Amino acid sequence: MTTLVFGHKSPDTDSTGSPIAWAWYLSEVKNTPAKAVLLGEPNTEAAFMLRHWGLDKPAIIADVTADDKVVIVDTNNPAELPLSINDAKIQGIIDHHMLVGGIKTKTPIDITIRPLACTATIMPDLMGADVAKAPKAIKGAMLTCILSDTLEFRSPTTTAHDRAVAEKLAADLGVNIPEFAAQMFAAKSDVSSFSDAELLRMDSKEYNVAGKELRVSVLETTSPAVVLDRKASLMNSMVDVAKEDGADQVLLFVIDILKEEATLLVPNDLVKQMAEASFGVKVTGDTVVIPGLMSRKKQIIPALKM
Repeated sequence: MTTLVFGHKSPDTDSTGSPIAWAWYLSEVKNTPAKAVLLGEPNTEAAFMLRHWGLDKPAIIADVTADDKVVIVDTNNPAELPLSINDAKIQGIIDHHMLVGGIKTKTPIDITIRPLACTATIMPDLMGADVAKAPKAIKGAMLTCILSDTLEFRSPTTTAHDRAVAEKLAADLGVNIPEFAAQMFAAKSDVSSFSDAELLRMDSKEYNVAGKELRVSVLETTSPAVVLDRKASLMNSMVDVAKEDGADQVLLFVIDILKEEATLLVPNDLVKQMAEASFGVKVTGDTVVIPGLMSRKKQIIPALKM
């Protein structure tokens, strides 16, 4: 039976590349047939990664069954996984996020959760000497994931180990990190073809804060004006997206990668109250700039309060 390897819904680069890398390792090194799948369309940067390294886009699945063997990467949150995840035969979890709870397994499994910026940083460690067998495309996928999640080492989640693994992969591939990262971020910033609803869901996760169900969306870009020029329509679309997704509110943080700051859209008093309580800012309009805010995992989610 083929093991399915997947990350979270609204797959970003790490949730696209890490399943591909781990499925390669299971299939080619451990002789355990595996394939990467996705829980949605990859974002523009992830699509760039697939094109650049000549990787096929994994199939998109809607759910899993009790007969499926699965490995979960880049999340351990049931809200970000298929509805029937606890029915499946979960074989393992590889992640770099806080432990949420709620996943139930039928047997003991291998779980690796490490305080690193990226799931793909963990994989060469787990592969050990076998990482040398990885083809160029697999090493390239892992490098792309690390540069994405660390924002080319700008994110406060970046560790010395993330940098070391990325630099080793780049050296093996003959890749100039600043030049390659610039290509990645240009691809990530090209959101012109996406609807407002697609942008709000593109890189988003669900959280409950002070009894409010929130969809916390992050758009990382080198061209924030492209997104902010659409702020009126984006704020209007938040109402429908929240209703369709069973949320009380959508929060959209537009991360300026180069300036290392975030702009939060403020469509109503609820978001204004949350922004002022969480980040110590004074909101006077429909946006607020928060200097130094780069990471949803490390800076946004831990700070959110009413």
